[in-house]
Amino acid sequence: MAFPTPAQLTDILQPVAARRGLDVEDVKTTRAGKKSQVIIRVDGDERPSSDVIEELSQDISALFDAKEEAGELNFGAGYTLEVSTPGVDFPLTAARHWRRNRQRLVGFALVDAPDTTHVARIGAVSDDEESVALITTVKKEVQYQTQRLENITRAVVEIEFAQPSAQELEAAMQTFDFAEQNSATRED
Repeated sequence: MAFPTPAQLTDILQPVAARRGLDVEDVKTTRAGKKSQVIIRVDGDERPSSDVIEELSQDISALFDAKEEAGELNFGAGYTLEVSTPGVDFPLTAARHWRRNRQRLVGFALVDAPDTTHVARIGAVSDDEESVALITTVKKEVQYQTQRLENITRAVVEIEFAQPSAQELEAAMQTFDFAEQNSATRED
């Protein structure tokens, strides 16, 4: 069997991660000298603890070893395994990423203006998971905007050094319908 692709490994790993309420967010493989390197990023609606990551790592290692022994996987002379959560620079590309980062500040561009970076606080995701509420504060006034996720590109959580205002955090916890009804601009 050929060296496994990240897509093949994701298909194998997702059921293992799902048993712990996690999603496989990213898989990278590198042939590095005698041993290959497999880097797996997982996340869940509840951020997994280091204990959960360690248990999952052991489960994955046992699975890989069994599949290699059965001839279903081939990492060459061996592999090193790294399992962790995505960093803050991990792009927000799925509705679950936006939902899991609610109340955080995000920098993003819009598909129709890719050279302009916008910054807003993440609010609720719509029930159909196709839109997100974005909150900004202009002259001490909270403003709501809703945006379809398909229209957003290059979205990454911004690191904040100052505590956000209680007013802005409260606004981010409003329902999507509330944000949509109070939106200054809405993208349909």
